[in-house]
Amino acid sequence: MKLLIVTVVEEYGKEILQLFKKANIESFSGSDIDGYKNQATVLMASNWFPSEKGGVESNMFFSFTTDENIEILFGLITLFNTNLETNNPIRAAVVPIEKFI
Repeated sequence: MKLLIVTVVEEYGKEILQLFKKANIESFSGSDIDGYKNQATVLMASNWFPSEKGGVESNMFFSFTTDENIEILFGLITLFNTNLETNNPIRAAVVPIEKFI
C-alpha cells in the first residue's frame, strides 16, 4: 500500500475524478487549495490588502491504494497531460507507507 497525492487546477477537478474511477481508486479524500508558481505571489497573498488574488484555485486528492491502481492512474494522467492546451498539468506523487493501522 502506498499514499497517492494528486494536485490539479480546479478546472480539471471533474476530469481527475473520472480518472480515479477508471483506475479503480474509489476511496480517497480531497481538499480545496491555492496553487502558487513563484515566491512573489506568496508574499503578495500575505499582505493585508493584496492588489490581486494570491493563488490559483486548485484541488488536492490523496488515497491509500495499491501499486496496480497507481500504475493505471499514472498512465491515464500522462495521456491526459499530453493533450493539454494550458500550462497546468495534473501532478501526482507516490509516498511509500512503512506502517499503517
